Amino acid sequence: MKKIMVIPDTQVKPGVPTNHLACAGRYAAAKKPDVVVVLADWWDMPSLSSYDRWKKSFEGRRVVADIKAGKAAMEEFLAPIRAEQAKLVANHKERWNPRLVFTLGNHENRINRAVEMTAEYEGLLGIEMLGLEEFGFEVYDFLEVVVIEGVAFSHYFTSGVMGRPVSNAKLLLDKKHMSCVMGHVQDRNIAYAQRADGKQMTGLFAGIFYQHDENYLTPQTNGSWRGIWMLHGVSDGSFDEMPVSLEYLLSKYGA
Repeated sequence: MKKIMVIPDTQVKPGVPTNHLACAGRYAAAKKPDVVVVLADWWDMPSLSSYDRWKKSFEGRRVVADIKAGKAAMEEFLAPIRAEQAKLVANHKERWNPRLVFTLGNHENRINRAVEMTAEYEGLLGIEMLGLEEFGFEVYDFLEVVVIEGVAFSHYFTSGVMGRPVSNAKLLLDKKHMSCVMGHVQDRNIAYAQRADGKQMTGLFAGIFYQHDENYLTPQTNGSWRGIWMLHGVSDGSFDEMPVSLEYLLSKYGA
């Protein structure tokens, strides 16, 4: 049975705090999951947003700055993991080398959309600029599904021919008929069901993992739960989910 750590949307961009990502890295080093799944939208990429392009708030945004911010935050997250791995090797202890999985989200996909809309960017702008493979991640395309120990992971799962995101965890199970974990939605939501053979199925909306507030959300929706997840005893689609809140990580693993 595997232990899988799940990180939902972080939406890193210039000027937002990222020290919580170092805390998540220290938590990973302490708990040593077998797999780390990043459910995407690690990069916010506001410079490529079509939502507020003509607003005053758009002034000063730069693609290079967006990419650098996300890469620096990834270094913060991975540094404690690499340090723990080096310490284990130096002390001749059992190696810990978690599988790193990244499912691209709609915010990273802004890069592909920009190239599609402006062909002159081809060769100058691309997902490879994020450096995910160099960081050690397996990378899955936007909306591609990766199944690990019988659990499906993707940035979000679709419903209907229009490909819109599934709206709640119960519907996620009804549509996909297997345990699924997704990000994208700004709150957590969990539903349970059971297969004919008695195995538990879980549908999990993982919420968000960032400290800043988003301007496009209201004071009510900016108050959504924030944190990461550790899935324990993952086997054949069944697991016990454990939420780990942002507040706990900052208090326990902060500098």
